[in-house]
This record gives sequence, C-alpha cells and structure tokens, in this order.
Amino acid sequence: MPDLPRLIAFDAEDLAVISTNLQDALIRVSDMAYLPASKQFAMVASRFDWVGATLKKAGSPCCERARTGLHFGRVLKVSCLGFQQKNQDLIVNLLDIGFKQTEPPAGYVEFVFSGGRALRLYVECLEAEIRDLGMRWKARSAPNHYIDGAS
Repeated sequence: MPDLPRLIAFDAEDLAVISTNLQDALIRVSDMAYLPASKQFAMVASRFDWVGATLKKAGSPCCERARTGLHFGRVLKVSCLGFQQKNQDLIVNLLDIGFKQTEPPAGYVEFVFSGGRALRLYVECLEAEIRDLGMRWKARSAPNHYIDGAS
C-alpha cells in the first residue's frame, strides 16, 4: 500500500480527515515534543492503515502500521490529562482529534486517547500537517473497540 500523502489542516473539517487517518494510532509519550520558543508541537505515531486493511488483496498483508509524523504550528500552550511528559515509556492509543474555536481563529486542538487520557493544544490558529515517514510493518491484528453492554 502506498504511503499516506501529505495532508494539511487549517479548519475543523480538514482536521477531521487527519483524525480519521490517525484513528487507533499508537504514540509513545517520548515521541511527543512541544517547543514553546518556536510555538511548535510534533509527534511520531504508529498509524494503523485502515485504508489498506479494507482494500486487502490475496497475498498482501491484511494489516499494516506506518510511522507517521504529525506537526502543529502556532501552539501557545499544551496540557495533558491522565499522563505526564515524564511518563516517557507510556504508549497511548489515539481515538480522535478535534478542534474548537474560542476566539476565531484561535482555539484548541483536543486529542482523545483510550483510558480517559487527553492532550490539548491551545493554538493561535489551526495549522497542522501529517505525513508518513516511510517505515511500514505488518500489524498483529486490526484494532477492535468493545463497548460495555453492547451485544
């Protein structure tokens, strides 16, 4: 499967496309970095290739992951819920990314992870970019979400 093309986001709809492509990505806390002097936030994720999994062909791997970089510019502040930057070895599972404007064009980007964890980026405006970094490998299985009480 070819790598994900470079995607950029300047509004909530654009960010929803990035979020869809990163659903179930695994991110080690040590692979997240905030550089306040340059107002940059970046992370490297192990993205599950949902498109490739749905288009699987005979003889090809059914499930792959790819190293993917995600970058945000114009970040003013970062806050975490349920983990701290010092938890370097913790791996979080990304469920969703959303954007809420507070004083246009400013607002915050919210990352929702499993286990009640979250990350919030306070931004001057939304500027995001995602790109695969080239490394791909076979995943053990496709992510599966169980809902308590569902039959």
